[in-house]
Amino acid sequence: MQWDDARIFLAVAREGTFSSAAKRLGVQHSTVSRRIRALEKELAAPLVERKPSGYVLTEAGEELKISATRIENELLSFEGTVGGQTDEIAGELRVTAIANMASTVLMPFFARFSAAHPKIKLNIQVTNDSVRLSERDADVAIRQTNNPLETLIGTRLTTVASAVYGSRDYCAAFKSGQVKEKWIGVDCCEYHRNWTKQSRPQADHELYVDETSLTLAAMKEGLGVGFLPCFLGDSDPELTRFHEPEKQHELGLWLLYHRDLRNTKRVALFREHMQREIKEATTLFEGTADIVG
Repeated sequence: MQWDDARIFLAVAREGTFSSAAKRLGVQHSTVSRRIRALEKELAAPLVERKPSGYVLTEAGEELKISATRIENELLSFEGTVGGQTDEIAGELRVTAIANMASTVLMPFFARFSAAHPKIKLNIQVTNDSVRLSERDADVAIRQTNNPLETLIGTRLTTVASAVYGSRDYCAAFKSGQVKEKWIGVDCCEYHRNWTKQSRPQADHELYVDETSLTLAAMKEGLGVGFLPCFLGDSDPELTRFHEPEKQHELGLWLLYHRDLRNTKRVALFREHMQREIKEATTLFEGTADIVG
């Protein structure tokens, strides 16, 4: 059996469908289907069985998943060990970060890292979902949380504060009694969704959005107020704070990685670089930077 076949099988076992596995691996759906069928023929045993909800593993598939996962863990451990021994700092570094942060405040940090280490191929992936570092979805994850998973290790970079923002015109009109208080319904992440429910329990939203950039755009159109991280809200001259940040809405910003990669030099370099960069931008993340106007 080839490891690449086992890797494709693991993706199907974890995702539950060929299409999701193909997306995760960056290949065509037909490639996944063909390789699974070829693997089943080679082993002379069915590995997956199709159900209305997706694919489920057969008894042979469950056994293969255990063996393939064990091999994957050994390879990860080996990579981490070798990566800490070699003098050459090169190779791919896959980093997953939250979209609104990666495309704004973090991008200059990434650019400076790439300029300083041209032999490291920096691959930035954006998602708000939980990332499975143990399954090599990425090497490093930058996440906002106050409770990082115990299976991961990492560094707390700073505190991210959030506040309630609205357009300057809308907030001025509200203060003068010209408009009523309106909230934008958000579903971009668990935190903003829960905070909005707590602040506006009646949920009388005229507009719902599922991404922070849409929240920001809706605010600029005067459609109401809502939560934004201070690094976004304070940086936009068209917005102003409707309510000041509260400690209960603070989140830790963590750089997380699998423990087997802790000594890999490209991971260590990236960690140290991000610590330096974010330390210089602490007031922006904590919402204590001077706001013009």
